[in-house]
Amino acid sequence: MFTGIVEIQGKILSINKNDDTESGGKGFSLVIGEAESILGDCHLGDSIAVNGTCLTVTEFNKERDNFKVNIAPETVRKTNLGLLKEGSYVNLERAMSTETRFGGHLVQGHVNTTVKVDSVVLDPPNSLIVTFYVPEVSTLKDYHDDDVMLDILPKGFVCLDGVSLTITNVNRSERKFSVMLIPHTQKMVTLGKCQAGDIVNIEVDNNTKTIRRALEENGILQRVVERQDKLEKELEFIKNQLNSLIKNN
Repeated sequence: MFTGIVEIQGKILSINKNDDTESGGKGFSLVIGEAESILGDCHLGDSIAVNGTCLTVTEFNKERDNFKVNIAPETVRKTNLGLLKEGSYVNLERAMSTETRFGGHLVQGHVNTTVKVDSVVLDPPNSLIVTFYVPEVSTLKDYHDDDVMLDILPKGFVCLDGVSLTITNVNRSERKFSVMLIPHTQKMVTLGKCQAGDIVNIEVDNNTKTIRRALEENGILQRVVERQDKLEKELEFIKNQLNSLIKNN
């Protein structure tokens, strides 16, 4: 479990898509450096969030300034980790402890999918409004539960590349939402240098998702939607009647 408060940015030192070592899991592995400040109390098997993705530490170097993680095929498919290059920087956070302040929100490190940076706009004097586009989910299978737009709410939590942020605006018709980055956040996380077209990991707030699913499964949400549709039709009828009366008079 994590908080979405990034501790440091680590540097990708090497990428091995066919790591046949035991620590590489005989698969996809990353070695991440410039991480000495978070490795002092870290042990093999510990969890570290890399761009918001919960990964297991499988190896350290002797100087304990870099570490290796193995990445499962499902993780490559769901996240942006497979798009990283040597020299790329990633957001790092150790698993939360009972002795640290809980400054963000509960983050599982289970990335839902990726979203695309649509625009980055300066909000004077020095904040950035970053807008993201959420791709349509597949219609070939029942991916309804994977549509993260259902769980993106104004002023709600969202975790983007491991960063706990507040949603400032939602445009459902265009499948877009925005967050704001203050100068400190811009300095501390990789999102501070993001550009239009960049691919970013997203984990929606699990509480929001759980409540929404419970309402759906009990049919409550559907009844609310149906009631809303009925009210909108009734209001439209009343509006037309009033306009007709005004016109005739």
